[in-house]
Amino acid sequence: MQLHSFHERLGARFTSLGDAEIVADYGEASAEYTALKTGVGLLDLGFRGRLCLTGEDRIRFLHGQVTNDVQGLKPGQGCYAALTNAKARMLADLNIWRLQDELLLDFEPGLVPVVTQRLEKYIIADDVQIVEVAPHFGMLSVQGPQAAQAVANSGLAETIPGASWTFSKTTHAEFGELYWMNRPRCGQAGFDLFAPTGALEKVAERLLASVGEAHGRICGWTALEMARIEAGIPRFGADIDETNIPLEAGLENVGISFKKGCYIGQEIISRIRTYSEVARALRRLVLADDAQLLPAKGDKLFYAGKEVGYITSAAASPMVKRKIALGYVRKEVNEPGTELSVGAGEGGLAVKVVGVPFEPFEVLQMSAR
Repeated sequence: MQLHSFHERLGARFTSLGDAEIVADYGEASAEYTALKTGVGLLDLGFRGRLCLTGEDRIRFLHGQVTNDVQGLKPGQGCYAALTNAKARMLADLNIWRLQDELLLDFEPGLVPVVTQRLEKYIIADDVQIVEVAPHFGMLSVQGPQAAQAVANSGLAETIPGASWTFSKTTHAEFGELYWMNRPRCGQAGFDLFAPTGALEKVAERLLASVGEAHGRICGWTALEMARIEAGIPRFGADIDETNIPLEAGLENVGISFKKGCYIGQEIISRIRTYSEVARALRRLVLADDAQLLPAKGDKLFYAGKEVGYITSAAASPMVKRKIALGYVRKEVNEPGTELSVGAGEGGLAVKVVGVPFEPFEVLQMSAR
């Protein structure tokens, strides 16, 4: 971890995500969650994978590899997309940003070899180079309703990108090139910052001071996961893996273009969308009021004694005041309002389907009543 000593001074408690060291919390996960939901929080996302594509053919090439429209992006814009194999199974999900002379890819940790090998497989006579940039640029994130205020007060952004999936570049006299991406990660406002590793600690200190002035705080993974699950945002490695196709995870409205030309896996995705529907789909779930236990990843879901799905992520939600989860449920029983159970028989925990991924917070609040 590039900022290990910085976090250690702040009382961080460390854990791991795959092979990456991350901060679990700073001793007050509930307060960190509150900052993300009602104020602003600073996060270190330097554990995530980062690649740049260079070369004259980079845009055309990547456009033919992922599910979303890369060719239509202008410099200063980005998109979310899935990277699939020829059978349309997901290998990663990507945040793609079109810089002036490069394409920047940001994705879950531990996947640099997988993404690199998958892309290199299809570079034949293309002028495309793949460069790992994590050693050169760190990644911080400012998330929460007061995120824009905190960024503005930091003095680190000449322009704050106003719309989701846009970004701005600031050339700072002391810190060098700073890239501010408008990328909400908890269902509300949020910005990711790519900053040179040599200046990363000073940049983090400047941001932390600005976040504090906005009555926020530094936050760890535990708080981020709570807010993410509440927002119904699936995460690759938890709610999505190589057994899933993008349509099962609900990515059709956020990460798939059905108007673009061919890409690897496109034929299967288009055929399913046109002629049928997925056998299972990711759903948002709420447990009964009296549920004492938090479901674990992989716990089976049942309907009328028949296994119909499984849990992928779960959290105790301060917002809903209930335990909530994400999980895959078979199409016959995944409509909102359907009552299921985690586990079979009398010992099963009652759970209700309340919606689909990516819905606003308010939907979950209303559906849980």
